[in-house]
Amino acid sequence: MDIKALDKALQVIIQKKDALEKISYNDPTYDDLEEELHDLEDDFQEEYGEYLEEALQNVHDQFCPDNDVLMPTAYLKGIPVEVEKLPGKDTKLFIEAKPPRIILAVGTSAQQVVWTAK
Repeated sequence: MDIKALDKALQVIIQKKDALEKISYNDPTYDDLEEELHDLEDDFQEEYGEYLEEALQNVHDQFCPDNDVLMPTAYLKGIPVEVEKLPGKDTKLFIEAKPPRIILAVGTSAQQVVWTAK
C-alpha cells in the first residue's frame, strides 16, 4: 500500500468536504463542487476501500462489534459508535490524514489513535 498516496487522497477529500461545508446550497459553485467530491470519493473507494474496510473491521471488532462497518469515506467526519467498554458515552470513530489513521473519540476531549496505516 502506498501510504503517501493514501494520505494525499485523504487530504484532498477532506479539503473538498471542508470547502463544500463553507458554502450554501444556493451558491452557483455548490453543485460542481459536490460532484467533484463524489468523484473523488468514488475513486478513493475503488483504490483504498478494501484496505481501509479491513482496518475498520478490525477496529470495530475490537471496540464496537455491534456496529456495522461503513464505507471509509463515511468516517471522515466521524461516525457515532457504541463502544462496549464505554456504555452510554458519546463515542465516534473517524479517519484522519497526516498520517492516515483511525481515531476513537470519547466526548469532545478524549481521543485515541486505534489504527495507523503502515
